[in-house]
Amino acid sequence: MKKLINDPAGVVGESLDGLTRTAAPVARLGGSTTAIRSDVGELRDNGHVAVISGGGAGHEPAHAGYVGDGMLTAAVSGEVFTSPSVDAVLEAIRAVATPGGVLLIVKNYTGDRLNFGLAAELARAEGIETAIVVVADDVALAAGGAGRRGIAGTVLVHKVAGAAAAAGLPLAEVAQRARRVADTVGTMGVALSACTVPAAGQPGFLLDGDEVEWGLGIHGEPGVERGALLPVRDTVARLAQAIVDDRRVASGARVAVLVNGLGATPPMELSIMADAAARDLGGRGILVERLWAGNFLTALDMAGASLSILPVDDDLLALLDAPTSAPAWPVVVSRPGPSTIPAPPAAESPAGELGVTDPLRRALEAVAETLISARDELTDLDREVGDGDLGISLARGAAAILAECPGYPGADGPGAVLRAASATVRRSVGGTSGPLYAVLLLRAASALPGSPTPADWALAFRAGVSGVREVGDAAMGDRTMVDALQPAADAFAGSLEAGNDWPAALESAVEAAKVGATATAAVPARLGRSSYLGDRVLGHPDPGAIAVWTWLATLATTLRP
Repeated sequence: MKKLINDPAGVVGESLDGLTRTAAPVARLGGSTTAIRSDVGELRDNGHVAVISGGGAGHEPAHAGYVGDGMLTAAVSGEVFTSPSVDAVLEAIRAVATPGGVLLIVKNYTGDRLNFGLAAELARAEGIETAIVVVADDVALAAGGAGRRGIAGTVLVHKVAGAAAAAGLPLAEVAQRARRVADTVGTMGVALSACTVPAAGQPGFLLDGDEVEWGLGIHGEPGVERGALLPVRDTVARLAQAIVDDRRVASGARVAVLVNGLGATPPMELSIMADAAARDLGGRGILVERLWAGNFLTALDMAGASLSILPVDDDLLALLDAPTSAPAWPVVVSRPGPSTIPAPPAAESPAGELGVTDPLRRALEAVAETLISARDELTDLDREVGDGDLGISLARGAAAILAECPGYPGADGPGAVLRAASATVRRSVGGTSGPLYAVLLLRAASALPGSPTPADWALAFRAGVSGVREVGDAAMGDRTMVDALQPAADAFAGSLEAGNDWPAALESAVEAAKVGATATAAVPARLGRSSYLGDRVLGHPDPGAIAVWTWLATLATTLRP
């Protein structure tokens, strides 16, 4: 187990101290692990309802991240995945109690209900008006037994209750609005991996590479069903179907949607899931009025996400939109549909078939097909010494060339074709490979006359390599694609100058590229991501140089008479 902690016994308190340093609205109630509003004294003076939630730690940013004006007055934390004690909850109630009363928002777990419930009884006995709203939004579980769990939909209850309290509504009305959300919001999640509790030191369960847990909780427990990993659109469709069926969300309904990461899911994947949710619900005739994606209520380092759907009207939207200083609530405003600004029109190039340059078209297509077939091999090589995207990037550019090659302006000569190919690569390949291959093709195109001889091609090859060296600031021996390109260009020109025909010269170029590429295994890197690894790259050839050797070999085979 690898955790950035000092001692498992101190993670809750130290985490809370860190939050109070980074978020001015949040303070720590002395002698406890309760987060409390820094301006709690002013709150008591204005008599507004105080709103308290909490539970076990490990769900960050919940619950302490929602402490602030317009959301929670305090959040009571127990140890990781452990309900806080009755006395801890009662102490928090006493600390924030106002003449307006206190609302407790409790997730439907036995420990939370018992401890918060008894604390409420004791507070009432002391004369503190106290109400409780229980959240049980997990649609994966049928009612009965211990009942449904309270999961990510709880955050929406926090927001609505906090906004209602900040508006000065009495306790009964704040509780009514919170209860309305708790009764109508539905949530279901999917886990791609288990989490690791610091004190346990090992995951709660194990999944194969293609397995997921459907309908999981937020305490590291397995879901209600284990199944196969699906594309996001299908995953979201299953989650959404379960929620709309359970909560009877019909076509024409207006909803707010929360895509919640469980701790280890990258923002990119959560955004993809948010887009899929909006599309899926839109296809059902359901209008997504608000949409948020991020980590709202997590399960430590679990990979996966949950989907929450809340039917709304104008009154609920106003409470969801009300301002808050809580550090974990997003400040951005969502919109019902995707936003696209038209791109400026691309410069037009004359279209046409390659005609007399059919060999060049065949060569481009053959090179593209080779790079696509070599994608995994080049990616594996790049994973050893870089960021593992070279094969993927080159295959993406190759696929674009295959798609666009038939429309290249062949009637204008091979230079025009290479110029068009450069534009294709420039548009489709990011990272460092895109601009380097684009300049290779562009410089070579600029050096070619209308009807080039083999000597003209040699000059164009060298011009392209010069462009790569100039743009990439790379020289021989730097462990880059130049270590294969430069020897190949020199060998091609040298072989022609020695009187060999162009097929033989091209074979010489392939052999020189092979020698140069394989030699990089013994060379420390000066440029690129490999340079960050120092001597760890030794023994592994440079993937960019290997790619050059690979496509040059295909070029020679395709053009051979």
